[in-house]
Amino acid sequence: MARPEQVLLLEPQHELKFRGPFSDVVTTTLKLSNPTDRNVCFKVKTTAPRRYCVRPNSGIIDGGTSINVSVMLQPFDYDPNEKSKHKFMVQSVVAPPDMTDMEGVWKEAKPDELMDSKLRCVFDMPVENEKMHDTESNKMMSSSLLKSDSSLPLKSMSSTLDDGEVKKIMEECKRLQMEAQRLREENKQIREDDGLRMRKSNVMSSQHTSIGMKKEEGLSARTMALIVLFFVVGVIVGKLVL
Repeated sequence: MARPEQVLLLEPQHELKFRGPFSDVVTTTLKLSNPTDRNVCFKVKTTAPRRYCVRPNSGIIDGGTSINVSVMLQPFDYDPNEKSKHKFMVQSVVAPPDMTDMEGVWKEAKPDELMDSKLRCVFDMPVENEKMHDTESNKMMSSSLLKSDSSLPLKSMSSTLDDGEVKKIMEECKRLQMEAQRLREENKQIREDDGLRMRKSNVMSSQHTSIGMKKEEGLSARTMALIVLFFVVGVIVGKLVL
C-alpha cells in the first residue's frame, strides 16, 4: 500500500548542503512548514547518527506554522574523492485532536498514516580550501615517501657495491672489532692494577697504624711503671727519714 503524500513542506526539498572547511562544526537549516489546519507530529532521522546533531529532532508543528531544524555536521577529515552516502528522512503523522502523548501517537499510528520525505547530504568545499587540503595531502605523502626511503635496509644498499668494495668494508669492520677488543682488555688490566695498588696501600696504612698504636701502648706502660717505682721509692725514703 502506497504511503500518503507528505503534508509538510520541506526547505530545501531534496538536499542538505554543508559548506566546508569541515575542521569545525558545520550547521545547515531545514525548514518544516505545516500548511494544513491540523497539528502534525514530526521526526528527523539520519543514516549516520554519530556524525550529526539534530535540534530539534522531533516535535509538533501547529497548523499554519513552521519550525527550523538545525542539522549540525561534526568535524571530520574531508576527502574530495569520497562521495557522501548520508541521508536524512523527515517522518510525519497527523496528530489527533485529543492528543495528550506524542509518543503514544507514533506507537498507535498505522503504516498508511505515516508520511516521509528523504534528503541526501552534499558536502561543498570552497576552491581555496580544497587547494590547501590537496597541498597538505601532498606534503604528507612526500614525507611518508622520504621516511620509507630512509628506512631501506643496509643490505639493499650493499647490493649496489662490487665484491672488492664489500671485501674492503668487511676487513675494516673486522679490524675495528679487534681494536675495540684490545682496548677493552687494556682497560680491564688497568682497572685490576689500580685495585691491587689500592689494596696494598690499605694494608700498609693499617700496618703503620697498628705499629703506632703498639708504640703508644709501650710508652704508656713504661710511664706507669716509672710512676709506681717513684711512688714506692718515695714511701721507703719517707719511712727511713722518720
